[in-house]
Amino acid sequence: MRFRGRCPAGGATKKHSKWTRPDNGIARFLCGTQPIVSMSLVECGLDVLLQTDMQALRRKSLALSDLFIALVEARCGEFPLTLATPREYARRGSQVSFEHPHGYEVMQALIACSVIGDYREPRILRFGFTPLYTRFADGWDAVEVLRDVLATESWRAPQFAERASVT
Repeated sequence: MRFRGRCPAGGATKKHSKWTRPDNGIARFLCGTQPIVSMSLVECGLDVLLQTDMQALRRKSLALSDLFIALVEARCGEFPLTLATPREYARRGSQVSFEHPHGYEVMQALIACSVIGDYREPRILRFGFTPLYTRFADGWDAVEVLRDVLATESWRAPQFAERASVT
């Protein structure tokens, strides 16, 4: 039986087409089904979430993002960062985005310093604040690392300019 699906030219006909050939790296182990053990651990997190007031989470999310914006503007004002996130609460989620001319490189340098955010085109540094477990001190620490990366220009190191498929 031959299935026609999303593969080009009506489906893969060789034993290992480019659509079914195993990857040589860690991507070989990616699959669509989560292991049972890791799924069972999600239950613990859901138990905590079910005990939480969603309005309290929203208030903390806004407080975390307000603090982060204020700290970046105060501590990193000398650098070319432009707030891309709306200030209005009704238009803002739990992420804060700043634009920087070398956003990709800056984000890679931050990740190397254990400040995990992500990069979005064009030139956007995006920081997420999960209020259930992110502390206000984490926001302070992240801004200090951002300031250091910008002040020392460590983001200019060649390895931070190499584009990866995932940021």
